Amino acid sequence: MTAPDKAAPDKTEQDTTEQDDVERTAVVVIGAGVAGLIVAERAAAAGLRVVVLDAADVPGGSVARHEVAGLDLDAGAESFATRSTAVADLARDLGLGGEIVAPDPAGAWIAHRDGTWPLPRAGLLGIPTDLDDVSLRAALGPDALDRARHDATDPVPAALTPGAPTPPSLGTVVRTRMGEQVLDRLVRPVVSGVHAADPDALDAQAVAPGLLAALEETGSLAAGVARLRSAAKAGSSVGSLRGGMHRLVDALVDRIEAQGGEVRLGHAVTGLHRDDDDWHVTTGAGGTAAPEGTARLRADRVVLAAGAGTAVPLLTGLFPSLADLPAPTGAPVTLATLVVRSDALDAHPRGTGVLVGEDVPGVEAKALTHATAKWAWLADAAAETAGPGVHVLRLSYGRPGENAARYADDARVLEAARRDATSLLGVELGEVLDSDVVRWPGALPAAGPGHAGRVARIRTAARGTGPGTGTLAVVGGWLAGNGLAAVVADSRAQAAQLFDKL
Repeated sequence: MTAPDKAAPDKTEQDTTEQDDVERTAVVVIGAGVAGLIVAERAAAAGLRVVVLDAADVPGGSVARHEVAGLDLDAGAESFATRSTAVADLARDLGLGGEIVAPDPAGAWIAHRDGTWPLPRAGLLGIPTDLDDVSLRAALGPDALDRARHDATDPVPAALTPGAPTPPSLGTVVRTRMGEQVLDRLVRPVVSGVHAADPDALDAQAVAPGLLAALEETGSLAAGVARLRSAAKAGSSVGSLRGGMHRLVDALVDRIEAQGGEVRLGHAVTGLHRDDDDWHVTTGAGGTAAPEGTARLRADRVVLAAGAGTAVPLLTGLFPSLADLPAPTGAPVTLATLVVRSDALDAHPRGTGVLVGEDVPGVEAKALTHATAKWAWLADAAAETAGPGVHVLRLSYGRPGENAARYADDARVLEAARRDATSLLGVELGEVLDSDVVRWPGALPAAGPGHAGRVARIRTAARGTGPGTGTLAVVGGWLAGNGLAAVVADSRAQAAQLFDKL
């Protein structure tokens, strides 16, 4: 199919002569998460009429906001990795470059069943780069530290290189190079908090792009991680936006609508097929904002930006070659936010928060973020809104394999959050001014070994199907990998392939 003629009204404007109330548009984006909004904004900027459809009642997916104690807070993603400039570049393009902030440099701690210690800072996903760092002695002990030093001299096996026939898991890489204790005491708590998955279930190359190549070239995991970190921009490994990451969603929606696009919420896509010339999209009832009945759209291009649970059935219906494609599932994540008044927390007893290993006695949470210690703008907002000594704590629940029903009751979750925060921070919390519970079922699907091959299969099928070649793209975190940095970079690259030459 040739590119649509942007000057032709029957391709870019709604065609009121279409039979059966079928609406014509140039581009349909299925999914109003960050990935879908990024691609939609690029389509609108190219002069194409774009309609974004999502079953939810609010845009942004897991980059969402909620109000607790009068504060606008992130209900999902609250930061982005700075190992690439992808998110910062997007923020600047949206006029938010001056709002990028770095966290407090104190850093986080790790709570393990054997003790609590500061997380070594010069690392990646808990993998240390400096084995002479004094903080490692407390975390590992002399025997485990001696084992980790073998990394500098042991040859790199072919199974841990980029060309390995079976892609290694992150857990296999760390265990082979540095030993079980580094994996258990440092890497597993970090990965559980960041990816809601066990390192043994994650493709090393997918969650740490370039790691295997750096390991092969330097001959050492520590040196390879150091190389990756040195290639990144100097400064903190994460950043955010003053006011919260949800501002990114607001800016994208505003830009789409200013350029003539539409974001339609409460529209669940129930069908997707194509004839020789067009894509046909059918919608039904979605969230509470959904209209009655169904709607049908015809489009020249479709971008499938929904989560795996929606996208995989649509893809397997379109492409028989993907019939065996499993739908990635992630651990259900429950976030409990507490706004408390506690002078004892003014000292920031555990820095910016705590990453929690498995089997810590009496603690269910897998991570705690002391948000007002981490972000100065939030501390200022909390003081202005609720007075001195007010702190925002966010605790995360839901480990791989856990039953989501365990955290189905809000009252039970908040009781556990208060108990866990007291234990992890080592102080009494004081008065709880307000609280909230947010659930993200399967929001962080694990990029298991072989992930890159599965992504290649999907995108090859989407690109190479007869008259519609080049008119279907598939984006989202379940393909790009967890984290805004990966999602933004991948979505912008896919959007460039679709629209930059129009």
